[in-house]
Amino acid sequence: MDTTSPDRQGSVSSSSVKRLLERYTGRHALLEHEVKGILREMGLSVPLGVFIGRGEPLVPPSGLSYPLVAKVSAAGISSKSNLRGVRTGLKDEGALRAAAADLMEIGKAEGVLVEEMAPSGIEIIAGGIVDSQFGPVVMFGMGGILVELLRDSSFALAPLSRGDALWLIGQSRGRALLEGYRGNPPVDKEALVCILLAVSEIMATGMVEEVDLNPVALYPEGAMILDAKLLLRHSDTAARWSG
Repeated sequence: MDTTSPDRQGSVSSSSVKRLLERYTGRHALLEHEVKGILREMGLSVPLGVFIGRGEPLVPPSGLSYPLVAKVSAAGISSKSNLRGVRTGLKDEGALRAAAADLMEIGKAEGVLVEEMAPSGIEIIAGGIVDSQFGPVVMFGMGGILVELLRDSSFALAPLSRGDALWLIGQSRGRALLEGYRGNPPVDKEALVCILLAVSEIMATGMVEEVDLNPVALYPEGAMILDAKLLLRHSDTAARWSG
């Protein structure tokens, strides 16, 4: 799996992101494959995958390499893992069919997202929220088990400059892991900067209530966004923070 970003220049402008988001006018919570489609068009790397909607036949996905991961997809499910909504290490079609059938039985399931499994990397969180006082902000922190262990998160106002993104990275308690620890190679900091700038442009549109990229796997070359959530704002409140 190619983990490098198609566009190492990072995010596109907030006006371009607005056009991507306008496809979903009237929606609130987007499905994971929809969010990843937006991110892919912004030049970021997400796993190769296919969405199978409820009631659609499970056709073995062509162009994907085993092992695969299957995840329940529903706007009303905030935590897939709590519902056993993620199945990893699916090595063949039989395992995939069994996993997909089980996932479709989860109450609010709208479908199943099937993706190639990404290689292990250093996991981080990147996201954005709208603060009641300051408006759109971008968040960065270490991911995986380090989320609770380090309570590691830093915030900056959107839109970010490149310097702001580097400042956020530098605030992390886990920055030694990013820079290379005990002989491990450093992560691709430029790929991480691109992701933070992309989140910044999403938040700067004024159309988004929250975006959560968690986890993002960082590698010596490139990065991969493994899970993504996005909530659109209602039009009356979005106007307050739009440019």
